Amino acid sequence: MSPACRSPNGNRSVSDRSTGIGGTRTHPRRCGRVYDRVSAVPQPERADQRKDPVLDVHLIAIQGGLDLPRGGRQQPEVLPGGRQVQGRFRAATLRPPRLLSSALAARPSRPAVLRVEYGEVSPLARRTSLCWLESVITMTSALRAPGHSGAETRPKKSRTKTVLPWLMLAVWIGMVVGSFSLAGKLDSVTRDNQADYLPASAQSTKVLQATAGLPGGEDGLLVVVYERAGGLQPGDREAAVRGYTGLAERFGNDTDAPPQIVDSDDGTALMFGLPLDREWVADEAEAISVADARDLLADRPDGLNAYVTGPSAIGADMDEVFDTVDAKLMLATALVVALLLILTYRSPLLWLVPLTAVGVAAIMSMGAVYALTQVFNFTITSMSSALLIVLVFGAGTDYALLLVSRYREELHHHERPIDAMLAALRGAAPAILASAGTVAAGLLCLLVADLNSTSGLGPVGAAGIVSALLVMLTFFPALLVVLGRRVFWPFVPRFGSEAHSSGSGWARLGELIARRRVVSWAVPLLVLGALSLGIVGANGSLPQLDQFARSTPDSVTGAKVIDERFPDQGGQPVRVMSRPDKSSDVLAAVQSTPGVANAEIRRASDDWVEISAIPVDSPESAGETATIERLRAHLHKVAGEDVLVGGPSAELLDTDETNKSDRNRVMPLILLVVLVILGLLLRAVVAPLVLIATVVVSFFGSLGLCNLLFEHVLGFAGWESSVPLIGFLFLVALGVDYNIFLMDRVRGEAARYGTVEGTKRGLAVTGGVITSAGVVLAATFAVLATLPLVMLIQLGILVAVGVLIDTLLVRSIVVPALTMSLGSRIWWPSKLWRASEGSVDDRV
Repeated sequence: MSPACRSPNGNRSVSDRSTGIGGTRTHPRRCGRVYDRVSAVPQPERADQRKDPVLDVHLIAIQGGLDLPRGGRQQPEVLPGGRQVQGRFRAATLRPPRLLSSALAARPSRPAVLRVEYGEVSPLARRTSLCWLESVITMTSALRAPGHSGAETRPKKSRTKTVLPWLMLAVWIGMVVGSFSLAGKLDSVTRDNQADYLPASAQSTKVLQATAGLPGGEDGLLVVVYERAGGLQPGDREAAVRGYTGLAERFGNDTDAPPQIVDSDDGTALMFGLPLDREWVADEAEAISVADARDLLADRPDGLNAYVTGPSAIGADMDEVFDTVDAKLMLATALVVALLLILTYRSPLLWLVPLTAVGVAAIMSMGAVYALTQVFNFTITSMSSALLIVLVFGAGTDYALLLVSRYREELHHHERPIDAMLAALRGAAPAILASAGTVAAGLLCLLVADLNSTSGLGPVGAAGIVSALLVMLTFFPALLVVLGRRVFWPFVPRFGSEAHSSGSGWARLGELIARRRVVSWAVPLLVLGALSLGIVGANGSLPQLDQFARSTPDSVTGAKVIDERFPDQGGQPVRVMSRPDKSSDVLAAVQSTPGVANAEIRRASDDWVEISAIPVDSPESAGETATIERLRAHLHKVAGEDVLVGGPSAELLDTDETNKSDRNRVMPLILLVVLVILGLLLRAVVAPLVLIATVVVSFFGSLGLCNLLFEHVLGFAGWESSVPLIGFLFLVALGVDYNIFLMDRVRGEAARYGTVEGTKRGLAVTGGVITSAGVVLAATFAVLATLPLVMLIQLGILVAVGVLIDTLLVRSIVVPALTMSLGSRIWWPSKLWRASEGSVDDRV
């Protein structure tokens, strides 16, 4: 046995943990075996390695992997005091690698050479250093030996890894080509009629079904109003008669019947109505008929304004706005995402890669949604189609940012891009899968909603999320690997170099939160609670005439003129359907109901009789709503289930009531589903409850702030009834996503360093990339605010504000502060809590 292996007292086993050469702590060493410092597997001694027990000068090319020199004994040297020492090692600079095995494989051009100098040291320290040195020599020789896993210093090329990215790209190109035709057909299956939004159980839906069986089928109504601000002139009435005659000829009405033209009390306006047959109220024909009507009214004196309004005209103007939404939205979203990616990466090439991948995901999602409509029966509206584009761009870009961040880091540790990408996917894919799963599960909760437009958004959004997930985990990585490192130019990550750390600011924030934990979560929660008071007194029903923003179509202007000039005759017809044997009693009950100006029987069939009632109050006013509710209550007592009350205003009323019931049903279900997913991911109970509570507080704070903005700054008349539910879904699902990214990393760090230190480390590592992802997502939804519909503006601003609050305040400050305050208790009842139960975290 080598003398260096013995302790001063002659024992055969030494386990010395004192500081060795270069400040490195030595490993335990037993006589006859040398412990490999990489694998900790004992290696047998070999005579050729131990024939010189006291080495003179041994150069160890640790980083270069060079063969160890042999021989060359140095002459003894004299230490101070006249004592001669064999094996004196002259001092040199030591630059140890982070990991010896990776350093051996690196082969830098200038290997760092280790020389050790013994000075006036104790025999035990000298022997300990020699033990460490011999272990390094033995390990290095073993790594250089043929057949050892470390003998090959460069990664072997794999034909499968080389071909796989190209094969993946070829498959996706074929899929995109096939999806183009399906994506182009999505507009053909969208439906935007108010009746398509309503559930089958609503009275107004049953009225529409009953009307289809009447002579002439479902009909529409055009209302034409002429106005001259200074008062009507003699030729104005003749112009109105000519307009009525031209419209009657165009749409097949009786031209011999005299027009029923009504004068306003102040002598400034004229009005008449024109019924439309079934063929003119179809989805495409309705817009054509309204456009034709406006063209026919062009023959009129100067200064006389003519407006075409009524339910059919308002619906046609709404469809015209939606027809241009998708193209404008996709272009604006792509520009915003491109700009943010350029600012994030500061590269002239890299931003094109995620943008291309997101575009592929958008095409695939639209094709997938169209295919689903051919199999399942659900409603697709223009609103859900617009949200699909925003959701795919926002979520897809978030996934790209997370993956690129990990891929850039791995390129510093792997020579081949394919190896770096595989390592990046192993690290980032679980969090991305959890994110996508949470959002998709929340979207599918909408299937229990009664409103067809809301329930249809569930599978549409889930298909978009799944498409983005598949593209970002397959096509996007393959494209990055094929392009190689040069796609990061001019900031190309070099193999073997240190990755640039950008978490110093987040590390300082973590230290600050650790020192002021209670203040860090109490103050933001109080601010959010105060903001949530802004929803007090909010109007939860947006009138149909106020749904247009920036520009007011003729139909809305005409309706407002009628409401102003004809205060007692501006009511919108309410359609009452009665069984033939009870039609007389029903008609008498309608005429006697307060708030009804007049009522008459219009059409009849063997099953139903149609009664048209004109309310006194203007459409969608509180008085008209009260009249419809009185009619339903009064007529139910007269005829029970044999009478139905519908019409345009009743449809809007049923939509609002259904939205309220859907909120009460769907919101708790979303919270329950997300809570279960969080519990499974974090394997705890307390942490999911804390995260859900913070997201809910963030939502109500955002809702209150936006209500103040909409009411006092933008001047909106109220909330579109479906916006709070859809906004709640997006903010809860997307807000929990970012908390998943943070807490998943914190949990891993807490297992090693404790909850407080693990939280600081997790915040420092994830803060930058998650904040970038949140800003991109908020900007993507903010694009909706550029559209001319109040509903989309409200939804875009609400989600954008909520995501920013959650990203910059809740996830960055409140959640870390609560986690540090609770300590290991936040992981109850998982193994991490039990393992940390005996430890002492820093007190609050």
